[in-house]
Amino acid sequence: MKRHEAIEIICQYIDKNDLIISTTGNLSRELFIIADSPRIFYMMGSIGLASSIGLGLAICCPDRRIIVIEGDGSIIMNMGSLATIGYYAPNNLIHIVLDNEIYESTGGQPSVSKTANLDKVAEDVGYKVVRKIASESELKEIFKKIEKFTFTGPMFILIKVEKSRIYERTPRVSHEPEEITSYFKKFIGAGK
Repeated sequence: MKRHEAIEIICQYIDKNDLIISTTGNLSRELFIIADSPRIFYMMGSIGLASSIGLGLAICCPDRRIIVIEGDGSIIMNMGSLATIGYYAPNNLIHIVLDNEIYESTGGQPSVSKTANLDKVAEDVGYKVVRKIASESELKEIFKKIEKFTFTGPMFILIKVEKSRIYERTPRVSHEPEEITSYFKKFIGAGK
């Protein structure tokens, strides 16, 4: 499955009130094209911090579902956040890692996700629900289940996606960081 196909499926099934934190780079570019919204906080230039911000939001907004979407390179840059999320175990956090085994946005260098077993790490540090997904049908099935029940989180979904080289033709997120922050804060009702 291609990354943009996984993002399209995710966006199809998540609730319109869910808050989304997306990592820097191509993943955010594709999310921007597919489903731009004030409910999405696009990380600009800070690889590895999406999960930390997602944890903070999950703790501060316990009545909202928080969706973190990042790549394997991003979570590998901040493995400590996995342990911290597992420790605090927010019920409302869904942590999605789209794993193409490369740092695509910086030139396609290989990541270490092939041997890191990120799903097993998430399980070992305390994520309550862990799934490894390799097909569109599996991804749709897990999100249908998420729609139907309230899970005891946090949940970790590792999605294997194809390597791609669309960087050159995918436009950047056109919002400035201040604008992203302003829209996002307004959407969650902060800063009134």
